[in-house]
Amino acid sequence: MKPDDKYQQSCNDLGCGNCCTTLAAERGSDSADVPITGLHRFQISNMDCASEESEIRRALRDVEGIRGLQFNLTARQLNISADAQVLELALSAIRDAGFKPEPIAIDKEKLESSAATTTTFFWRSWGKLILSLVLAIMAEGLAFALPEIFLAKIAGVVLAATAILLAGFSVYGKGLVALRQLRLNISALMTVAVTGAFLIGQWPEAAMVMALYSLAEAIEARAVDRARNAIKSLLALTPEQAEVRQDDGSWSRIGISTVTVGSIVRIRPGERVPLDGIVTLGQSAIDQSPVTGESLPVEKAPGNEVYSGTINQAAGLEIRVTAPASDSTLSRIVHAVEQAQSSRAPTQRFVDSFAAIYTPSVFVLALSIALFMPWVTDLTWLQAIYKALVLLVIACPCALVISTPVTVVSGLAAGARRGILIKGGVYLEQARKIKAVALDKTGTITEGKPKLVAFDALVRDLPRHQLEQLAKSLAVRSDHPVSKAIAQGLSSNEQVVGDFQAVAGRGVQGLVNGHPYVLANHRWIEERSQCSDQLEVLLASHEKAGCTVTILADRDRALAVCAVADTIKQSSIEAIADMKSLGLTPIMLTGDNIATAHFVGSQAGISEIRGNLLPEEKLQAIGEFQRIYGLTAMTGDGINDAPALAKSDIGFAMGAAGTHTAMEAADVVVMNDDLRRLPETIRLSKRTHAVLWQNITLALGIKGIFLLLAIFDDASMWMAVFADMGASLLVVVNGLRLLQTKK
Repeated sequence: MKPDDKYQQSCNDLGCGNCCTTLAAERGSDSADVPITGLHRFQISNMDCASEESEIRRALRDVEGIRGLQFNLTARQLNISADAQVLELALSAIRDAGFKPEPIAIDKEKLESSAATTTTFFWRSWGKLILSLVLAIMAEGLAFALPEIFLAKIAGVVLAATAILLAGFSVYGKGLVALRQLRLNISALMTVAVTGAFLIGQWPEAAMVMALYSLAEAIEARAVDRARNAIKSLLALTPEQAEVRQDDGSWSRIGISTVTVGSIVRIRPGERVPLDGIVTLGQSAIDQSPVTGESLPVEKAPGNEVYSGTINQAAGLEIRVTAPASDSTLSRIVHAVEQAQSSRAPTQRFVDSFAAIYTPSVFVLALSIALFMPWVTDLTWLQAIYKALVLLVIACPCALVISTPVTVVSGLAAGARRGILIKGGVYLEQARKIKAVALDKTGTITEGKPKLVAFDALVRDLPRHQLEQLAKSLAVRSDHPVSKAIAQGLSSNEQVVGDFQAVAGRGVQGLVNGHPYVLANHRWIEERSQCSDQLEVLLASHEKAGCTVTILADRDRALAVCAVADTIKQSSIEAIADMKSLGLTPIMLTGDNIATAHFVGSQAGISEIRGNLLPEEKLQAIGEFQRIYGLTAMTGDGINDAPALAKSDIGFAMGAAGTHTAMEAADVVVMNDDLRRLPETIRLSKRTHAVLWQNITLALGIKGIFLLLAIFDDASMWMAVFADMGASLLVVVNGLRLLQTKK
C-alpha cells in the first residue's frame, strides 16, 4: 500500500528544469529544529534547483547500499544515509556527475548561516536579472532604431551577449551537461534555442527571451515558495526561549534547544507553549489550533498534555517537558508533511509519464521542421530554423509538470492547518474514492473516557473490598481505556501482580499472592467455560444499557462484574451523517459486546455493526468490505487497530497529537479526536483532484494553442516564452488556492 519513494524522481527528470523551482524536489526537513539522524550532510554549491536533484538521484541510482536521500535545495544541502564504504562510492558518483559535495557539520548556527547565505545570494540574483533585462531592452532598441548601422549592430551584439551571460550563465552550464548526457530538460532546450537564435542573427530576441525566462523563473520560484513553506511557517510559532526552573528554585530564560526532558517550564498567560509537556501546576485554557485545528480553546489541568506552538490564554501554567524541541509534536507534523511531499499522487505520476513522451516528441518535431520544411514549403532555411527554435521553447512542459506538485503540496498544507496530517499525495488524491469507512468505537465514536458505573460481586465467600482490590490490581497495569476506567473507579489499594500479561482481544491476567486471576471480556469467560445463567442475565442487563462489561475471575469461577459506560460524541453523530451525505457506508468494528455495540451504533446512526471482534477478525472484516464496497478506510487509535489500519486502503488515526505510534501506523493522522475531519478530508481530496485537472487542462490548452501557432502561423520566441512562463504562473496561482481551504 505504501509506495517506495527512495529514489523518487523530480519533475525535471522528465523534461522540466529550473522552472519547477525547488518545490517538487525538496525532501525532508530544512529546519535546524528538525534534525535528521543517521544522515551525512553535504553542501553542494551548484545544486540550486530540481534539475540538479534529478541529476544526483540519477547518478546514485546504481549505488547499492544507500538507505535514503534527503534534499534541501534552499540551503543547497544533501543528506545521505549510508555506511562509510557506500558513502565514498556515492560521493564519487556525485562528483562524476559534475557536482562538488562538501561535508558540513550538524550544527544549528552553521545551518542557519548557510540558510542566510542562500537568502542573500537569492536576493542578489535579482539585480543581475534586472540588469540583464535592461541590457536586452537596449539591444532590442538598437536593432529597431538603427538596423543598418554597423557600429549599432556591434553594440547590440555585445549588449545581447552580456544580457544572455548575466541571466543564463547557470542555464547554459546545466544545459550543456544535459546535452552531453543526451537528456532534454528545460536548460538544454533553452540553451539550444537561445544559442540558435543568436547564431542566425536574432540576437536581440535571444537576449530578451533569456532575460524574460530567467526573471519569470525567479518570480515563479517566489510564488511556489508559499506552498513549500506553508507548513514550515508553523515552526515559527514556537518561542525561541523558555522560562525554566533552575536547581536553586530560581527561573531563567534559556534557548529551547538546550532544555532537557523532565525540566519544569513556566508559561505565562498570553505566551506560546515552547515545548511539549504535561501540566504540573495551574489551570488554563489553551488555543491548540496550530496543532489540532480546533477552533475552541481546550481546558488544561495537572496531568493534561500541552503541545509546543499552542497559546496559553487564561492563567499561568507549569509543565514538565516530555520531548526535546527537535521532537515536539509540531516539529513532527512539519517533518511528516515534508516527507509526504515525496509520495506522488496518481495524477502526478500520469503527468510525469506524459511529460517524458511530450518533450522529446516536440523536440523531434522541431528538428523535422528545421530539416525538412525548406524542401516542402517556401520557407527559407533561416525561417525554418527560427520556427524550430520557437517550438523548442514551447516544448518545455513546465506548466504541465509543476501543476501537480504545487497543487498536492498546497492540499497537504491546507489539511495540516486543519489538524489533518495526510502522509502523501497518493492518499490525498485517493481519499475522494472512499466508499466505506470502518469505525472503531471507543475513542472514535465515543468520548473514549469511560467511567465505572457498577461493580457487582458474584460470590459471597470473598469480601467486596478484596474483590475490588483484585480488580484494581489488574486494571491499573493495563493501558486499555476500559481498564483505566475500572482502576480510576475503584478506591481500594492495589496489590503486587506477577506475570502480568495483556491478551489481545480478551483482557489481562496475572498472579496475585501466587494465585492466577483474569480481568476478562465476555468472550474469554465463555472460552474458559466460566459462564452461568446468572452471569448471562446480569451481563445482558448491563449490555442493553450500553455498558461494556469486564469480569473478574480466578482459575475456577467468575468473581465479580465491572460495568463501564462511555458517552457518544455529538461530533461523531454529525460526522456519520456527513459521511452518509457523501455516499459513504459507515460500519462499526469493535471488540466490545454486540449489545453495547448496537446501543452505541443506533445512537450514532450506524446500521451495519460488528461486535465482539478480535484484532485478526477486524482485519478479515476490512478485506471483506474491500471486496463488497471497494476503497475502504479504517479509523482507530493507531495502536490496537494497527493490523486493520494497515490492511485498509487508507488508515485514519484519531486523536494522535503527541502520539508517535499513531503517526507511524496510519496514512492520515487526525491530530484531535474529531471524526468530522474524515469527511473534511474527503472534500479536500475532491477539491485537490479538481484543481489538478484544471491545471492540466489549462497547461495543455495553452501549449496546444501555441504549438499550432508556431507550426502554421508566425509565433515568435517572445510569444513562446510568455506562453510557457505565463502558463506556469497561472497553474501555480491556481494550485495555491487550496491553501485557502477552510472546510
